[in-house]
Amino acid sequence: MRWEHLEYNSSPVDWCENNYVVSSNIAEFVNTISNIFFLLGPPILIYLFKDYGKFIHPVIHVIWVLLIVVGLSSAYFHATLSLIGQLLDEISILWVFMVTLTFFCPRRYFPSICNNSRKKFSTAMGTLSCLCTILSFWKPAINNVALFALVVPALYLMSQELKRVKDKRVYRLGIRSISILFLAILCWVNDRLFCATWSAINFPYLHGFWHIFIFIAAYCSCVLFAYFFVSDEYPGAGKLKYWPNNEFEFGVPYISVCSYKKIRDNI
Repeated sequence: MRWEHLEYNSSPVDWCENNYVVSSNIAEFVNTISNIFFLLGPPILIYLFKDYGKFIHPVIHVIWVLLIVVGLSSAYFHATLSLIGQLLDEISILWVFMVTLTFFCPRRYFPSICNNSRKKFSTAMGTLSCLCTILSFWKPAINNVALFALVVPALYLMSQELKRVKDKRVYRLGIRSISILFLAILCWVNDRLFCATWSAINFPYLHGFWHIFIFIAAYCSCVLFAYFFVSDEYPGAGKLKYWPNNEFEFGVPYISVCSYKKIRDNI
């Protein structure tokens, strides 16, 4: 990594939003501030998942912290359009995927070589993550391939698990999460491929909406995998709830630890 990669506009990627319009120090203003949800949401999730982290799996908090890193990295990238910002943005997203799949993927999907051992699975995934991170500094385009290679199996795993769940609330959250993900992808593709059209109507801000939608889809997906994990490892110990309005499924979904006895019985 050379010093020029830290400079403004050193990244080959430039999104549809016009540069330096609002501030002479921020390249893409809307794309930068739209990452605010990555900074405001995780502290709420850390609080709501405090029992889950204490009694089920403490790594859940690592995911929420990584989402903050994603937001900071993305904000830095869009503010500077630097190559190092681009790499930090993409690598942090990669690690959110890898940590979630590594620690919360149901054992039934482990490769046979892992012998149903999460330790072996974690070692393999950790090695792959480190390799992808190192290679991304050599060839940044590898990040796009790696992210695509993770999104597809993650969606497959989620769809398979949603077929198994008996809790309709969990199923509905899954459908909403997948729908919002596709809406986010639609915004990303339109901003990237049809910039001239959106600029013609003075709305070159779809990438900012991508940030909002992808945050919602990402944390909801992480909540779902946290539910799949507790359902497999500690059946009956966790339940999907919403804050602040659980009755109408409105607000922030989280997993409530509702049976400490079942956790003790499975230890």
